[in-house]
Amino acid sequence: MLRAGSFALTALLAALSAVGPLTTDMYLPSLPDIARQLGASTAQVQLTLSAYLIGFAVGQIFHGPISDRHGRKPVLIVALMLYGVASLMCSLSTSVEMLIVARFLQGVGGSGGIVLARAIVRDMYSGAQAGRQLSLIGSVMALAPVLAPIGGGVLQSAFGWRSIFVTLIVAAVIGITVVWLVLQETLRARAADSVSPRSMARGYRVVMRHPAYLAYLGLATTSYAGLFAWLSGASFVLQNLYGLTPFNFSVVFAVGSLGYMVGSTISARIVMRLGLDGTLGVGAATLAAGGLGMVAVVAMGLTSPFALVLPVSVYLAGFGMVLPQSIAGAMTPFPERAGAASSLLGFIQQGAAAACGAFVGLLLGHNAWPLAVAVALMGCATLAIWLATRRVRATAHKI
Repeated sequence: MLRAGSFALTALLAALSAVGPLTTDMYLPSLPDIARQLGASTAQVQLTLSAYLIGFAVGQIFHGPISDRHGRKPVLIVALMLYGVASLMCSLSTSVEMLIVARFLQGVGGSGGIVLARAIVRDMYSGAQAGRQLSLIGSVMALAPVLAPIGGGVLQSAFGWRSIFVTLIVAAVIGITVVWLVLQETLRARAADSVSPRSMARGYRVVMRHPAYLAYLGLATTSYAGLFAWLSGASFVLQNLYGLTPFNFSVVFAVGSLGYMVGSTISARIVMRLGLDGTLGVGAATLAAGGLGMVAVVAMGLTSPFALVLPVSVYLAGFGMVLPQSIAGAMTPFPERAGAASSLLGFIQQGAAAACGAFVGLLLGHNAWPLAVAVALMGCATLAIWLATRRVRATAHKI
């Protein structure tokens, strides 16, 4: 069994948390080809991304409270099983409508990984220590958005888009096996109430009444919405407007994703010195700078894809600093409801991201302005929330 604080446990939790970016980033190079083969429009193919996020959001509502009652391990195994079955449906899809439904179910199952990884961290740590652990997990997890699009580009070029979902089926089987064999149960005190809509609503009301939780929720939500604006629009902008091939797109996309790895690594190093709030401030300012830099690149009409990706990497570096600390700050006051706190945060975060991604998909046309403006707005909104809620976080949630 894995020990608390071991690299093996950190790597496993990172892999579980990486299910989300792996499932989205790996098939980004295939989006234009999926549209052609299934006879779908750009907006319809964008819905396969949004459907996954909606399923990801819906699933999180249930995984956390159920795991507070029945334990993290059994709920995680069932979630991974659903993810594997849904990935099989994706690989067999014959229409874009079937793919959208399968992606929704894939999101429901895939959401278990990140919800329960966060809950496991809260079972073991709190405050800045939880923030540091989440940053370490983020540093390892950051390999997913770097390697996933390259792997997806290779699979797309060699075998077509269906092979990507076959790979995800294999990943699900490996995940189930590892969790079953080596992960021990971390939930010490199980929730007394049975799981029901009433008990879940009661738990969510308790969480939502905490003012600091709402502040951290806002930081996590806006920063993530900007990330998903990029995810939903990058493949069409870089391939259709900048003329990149699927493989070249995957390389350029991976270069931008290195920013997240850098931000997570910096976050893990500075959080014990600056605390959650100081690290959040640095990250929020970085998010805003990256978003505004993207607008400047589009306004100047620069045609190099790397000119567009550079400010994105700055944004992602800020995201790597903001996300772990906002999650740690939101969950620290609720050791007895860690699953519920994680679920609610994920549900609202993913729902907002799905809406932002769908908005960008609808507006994308012959230029990158919708993408750049969305990223900039979300970066500036994160900084504004950090500035506006400093007193709330300091008085209602001292860490």
